[in-house]
Amino acid sequence: MAYVARLKKEYKERIVAALTEEFGYSNVMQVPKLEKIVMSRGVGAAVADKKLIDHAIDEMTMITGQQAVATMSKKDVAAFKLRKGMPIGAKVTLRGERMYEFLDRLVTSALPRVRDFQGIKATGFDGRGNYNLGVTEQIIFPEVNIDKINRINGMDITFVTSADTDKEAKSLLTELGLPFKKN
Repeated sequence: MAYVARLKKEYKERIVAALTEEFGYSNVMQVPKLEKIVMSRGVGAAVADKKLIDHAIDEMTMITGQQAVATMSKKDVAAFKLRKGMPIGAKVTLRGERMYEFLDRLVTSALPRVRDFQGIKATGFDGRGNYNLGVTEQIIFPEVNIDKINRINGMDITFVTSADTDKEAKSLLTELGLPFKKN
């Protein structure tokens, strides 16, 4: 028997039924699902020091368990001494089992390590059922060794869902365990 992530199993067994009951879907295929999680980090100081990109890629690879890639600049910006094609960030796109495993680790071990954590803001929805979350410090992830980091950096995490509305996406993400603030 193949390995199935805990959250994926819970989604199929419990969350699909809960969302069908809440929104009155007539077909299981209408139920929104998490399609991918994209983590990205901009490293603006990489224009001067190329090693910062390597550190960012290594950290994101360690956190997600999947190889990160460098993002390249699209055009020249003389004010920032930036040329087209220079690496200025890193990103990882997670799908399938790794996506559910990362979400499980984020909810159970990383977010509770944020200082004065009250929950995440519910204002990060984009109107099309996707949610954006900003993390200010990478040291909240237990995979990161605090002694080996050279700089505290943040990152953006985007949850892409198949939901049509923000209300459906929020219900899905709440059922998956994301702790939204109570208003």
